[in-house]
Amino acid sequence: MEWTPEPHELADLELLLSGAFDPLTGFLGHDDLHTVHERGTLADGTPWPAPVTLHLPVEVSPGDEVTLLDPEGLPLAVLTVTAQESDGLTAGPVKPLGTPEHGPFARLRRTPAEVKEELGGRRGLAVTMRGPLDDLSEIVDTAKELDAVIMLLALSYGEPGPAVVRAALRAKDQLPDGAIVVSVPLAPRAEPEIDLELREHVATAYGATEHLAGPEPVSIPGPPHRRGLVVFFTGLSGSGKSTIARGLRDALLELGSRTVTYLDGDVVRQLLSKGLTFSKSDRDLNIRRIGFVAAEAARHGGLAICAPIAPYATTRAEVREMVESVGADFLLVHVATPLEECERRDRKGLYAKARAGLIPEFTGISDPYEEPDDADLVIDTTHMTIDAAVSQVLGTLRSGGWVR
Repeated sequence: MEWTPEPHELADLELLLSGAFDPLTGFLGHDDLHTVHERGTLADGTPWPAPVTLHLPVEVSPGDEVTLLDPEGLPLAVLTVTAQESDGLTAGPVKPLGTPEHGPFARLRRTPAEVKEELGGRRGLAVTMRGPLDDLSEIVDTAKELDAVIMLLALSYGEPGPAVVRAALRAKDQLPDGAIVVSVPLAPRAEPEIDLELREHVATAYGATEHLAGPEPVSIPGPPHRRGLVVFFTGLSGSGKSTIARGLRDALLELGSRTVTYLDGDVVRQLLSKGLTFSKSDRDLNIRRIGFVAAEAARHGGLAICAPIAPYATTRAEVREMVESVGADFLLVHVATPLEECERRDRKGLYAKARAGLIPEFTGISDPYEEPDDADLVIDTTHMTIDAAVSQVLGTLRSGGWVR
């Protein structure tokens, strides 16, 4: 079996393989997780502060081997399964198959063994960074006092990662000769105390005799009209969502204040998702593809409009997470036109075919539509003109500051 882990799982995998998570050799199971939560140790009493877990969506058995892939499909490691819980939590040791190549700054992603070799027995002062270093004097003074080499461990996980590495490289230019910069993809933990403990473990693995934690970055978002935005329409076939989405696109193009990308569900099906069926797994994949493209458009400040049916709440939530993870905003618009009205319109004759059993797994007839409970705007077009619906969405964008 082959599987591509989630981004935070991939980051943990890389640190397991490099030895930065020493003494861990694999993903933790139920017993170790229980003692980590309760006592800050593994089940055998070894100190360890944070969960390091992997979830697989398919059932596996002890002894099975799973090849773990990077986002480009290249094999990274083999996981030998020792246990799996009912929620997919899968434990077991991992063995490397290759050097990780995905992500930026590959030349700076050095292993603890490589850094220790460069230290050559000298003391090391590790500074873990999630943002810029405002004052270097404490670092310089501490390094002099310890007679230590300064190691800037740039915690380069996720969207802020490249900026953290750039900050480390700038800081190196202002530090004494011999300072080392290492890109470490350590995903942040939710609890600050646990995150700090884990940073100290990683610093020790890299040979540090002393650890300083850099200040947490202060994020000040730009004004809404300069931030990326995804307007995501969801609703039954025939609800009017595509027509409203096209009207919104035209209105925004007329205003000329935003770069607009329009992703219609039918067009995406013909191009980006050609060949996919209407099974639940393929529908989910189709929505994830739309979400990925929309998030990329929004990543650099663009405004993306999407109009798929998107019947499942979990997949819509995944798209929201994709968008917000790149620092953009997400606006969910539920076009809540009732099934009876959608079926009455039925310009393509799809509902009639579904009622006759000619179209299997048709949303609203033989497959469910999970109405969103997290919609930012709800519109029923039964007694509303398209122009009025477009005006309502555009008004929401204006009141939220996304359009001026």
